[in-house]
Amino acid sequence: MSTSVSAYAATSAAEPLTPTTITRRDVGPHDVAFDIHFAGICHSDIHTVKAEWGRVKFPIVPGHEIAGIVTEVGSEVSKYKVGDRVGVGCFVDSCRECDNCRAGDEQYCTGGGMVGTYNGVGRDGQPTQGGYSGAIVVDENYVLRIPDSISLEDAAPLLCAGITTYSPLRHWEAGPGKKVAVVGLGGLGHLAVKIAVAMGAEVTVLSQSLKKMEDGLRLGASAYHATSDADTFKALAGTFDLIINTVSANLDLVQYLKLLKLDGTLVELGMPEHPMQVPAGALISGRKRIAGSLIGGIAETQEMLDFCAEHDVRPEIEVIAPDYINEAYERVLASDVRYRFVIDTAALRS
Repeated sequence: MSTSVSAYAATSAAEPLTPTTITRRDVGPHDVAFDIHFAGICHSDIHTVKAEWGRVKFPIVPGHEIAGIVTEVGSEVSKYKVGDRVGVGCFVDSCRECDNCRAGDEQYCTGGGMVGTYNGVGRDGQPTQGGYSGAIVVDENYVLRIPDSISLEDAAPLLCAGITTYSPLRHWEAGPGKKVAVVGLGGLGHLAVKIAVAMGAEVTVLSQSLKKMEDGLRLGASAYHATSDADTFKALAGTFDLIINTVSANLDLVQYLKLLKLDGTLVELGMPEHPMQVPAGALISGRKRIAGSLIGGIAETQEMLDFCAEHDVRPEIEVIAPDYINEAYERVLASDVRYRFVIDTAALRS
């Protein structure tokens, strides 16, 4: 029998999120049901509920950084049992048959695309609803195991912000002997710094100002520079093997490409409002690349969680109650959080 669950939902792009009740599906043979204990607030949640990224089917329950405890498993489930500590990230299904899905890159599914944890449509034809709620039901193949050494509140942001930064750092081989620059020190940037340092890279933060310099150095960066200072680009020319851009602003990419070494790569994680302007000469001179990266597949996300457990990588979080979500959104937009809001969903489970 389907279950009614308390949640917070957006009813339109112009209204605040409000308490509501949603229905979770019956637990099928391959499903895992779990009580949600914590859910991170991602800037993507805000973009979506404000309809800034296209069509939204309202009402919508956001949240794709979800951590909790298993309460029921389907008859054919082999990976999890009641009481396990688990999480769900940005997607809850994919075609499972295309080359990318078979290779473990489900986020790049070509057989219809991955099914988002919210604002997607499940195999049952019903809209998916996210983690600002008391419980969820997900196919076992899209559920992650949270290592015992990571608290559930710390695990939640790793399921989006963590994998979004881990995946490109791993793909472009950040590690000993590599110099990595992280553009922006926010929800994504602070984890990019921690993960790159844990991988053994030498890390520099590039931020508009020096106001978070103390934090950046505390998190493990060896240098911190203000991009508002033109001398920064002169001093750091030809320095980096890899630049991870975590901000969604339209940067002067020519300036940033000049910071790369021969064969260096600048990876875009954010989505700027306007198309990026890149003169060919900025790429040709130094055999440089601009690339993009989108979260990570299920296997890589599990790898990231295990890596963070092993290397003691944890997000910097502020835990809030569900009735503070709208204020938290305003603070995210004002860059007034260090560095991730996490909702304690106890009030939605009671």
